[in-house]
Formats: sequence, C-alpha cells, structure tokens
Amino acid sequence: MTTNAECVTLTRSLRRRGTLVLSVFALVWAFAGASGTGSAALALEAAAVALTAAAVYLGYRRNAAPSPRTVDLPRNWARGVGIVNVAELVAIFAVIAAANASGHPGLIPAAIALVVGLHFFPLSRLYDQHQYRWTATLLTAIAVTGLALYTTGTPDTTVRATVGLASAAILWGSAYHLAVRG
Repeated sequence: MTTNAECVTLTRSLRRRGTLVLSVFALVWAFAGASGTGSAALALEAAAVALTAAAVYLGYRRNAAPSPRTVDLPRNWARGVGIVNVAELVAIFAVIAAANASGHPGLIPAAIALVVGLHFFPLSRLYDQHQYRWTATLLTAIAVTGLALYTTGTPDTTVRATVGLASAAILWGSAYHLAVRG
C-alpha cells in the first residue's frame, strides 16, 4: 500500500524530472531551429539557454507549491514509458535514415517532430499528465506544418527554423506548466 507521503514525493520527483527533460529537449530544438535563422542564431541560442535555466530553476525550487493532485500511475507505468521511449528513438533513427537515403534531408526536422509529438500521446496516460495531450497535439500540428512547408518548396533552413523554434516553444510551455502548476 502506498502512503500519501509516498505519492506526494513521487509526484514531486516526476514533476521535477519532467521539467528537466522537457526543458533540455526544448533547448535542443531551439538550437536546431536557430541554425536556420542566419545572423539571429546567437541571440536565439542565448535566449534559449536562459529560458531553459529558468524552467529548470522553477521545477527544482524548494518553495514550489505542491501539485494540486498526486499522479495516479497505471500498473507497470515505468515499463510502458521505457517501451514508448525506445520506440521513439528507433523511429527517429528510421526517419533520419529514410530521409537521407531518399535524398530529402530537409524532411528530418518535421519527421522528428512528428515522432516526438506522437510519443506524447501514450506518455500522457503513462505519466498521468493530461496536459501532454496538448503537447502531443501541438507538436504533431507543427510537424504537419513543416511537412507542408517542405513539400511546397520552402527552403530547408526556413523549415528547420519554423519546426525547431515552434517545437522548442511547445516543449518549454509544457515544462513551465509542469514546473509551476504540476
């Protein structure tokens, strides 16, 4: 039997780890997106580091209010998370290989965003974080937007900037939500 104190501790731990993981991947997306912006890249990267640091600070601060509710994790949730994350990693490598092999490396950012977005749907249930459905939906939408931009002949740098910076913003939004509201 799990005590209420154990549930509160687990909820806080998952909230902190989630904030960290979301923020770090937002930073990766921001750097990828900034690489398509030319002379604005350095300023965007500096802002990205600051946004990431602030999110992590908020997630790990001692005086953070407790989450309004404790998570209700499904049975074998950790195993499920592992399976989803391994499947995501395999799918990312597969889309990179397929895009490069087909001579369309400009598809890589949108294809990765699609994989990442889709993986948040099962994570929403496995982590009992319903806001991840919004993360999944928005990332999937920006991936579709990136695919549409690519197919209409938009330069690869513009596709990379659009998908990368929008994906970063979505992930930071999720990180800040998790850090502040639980």
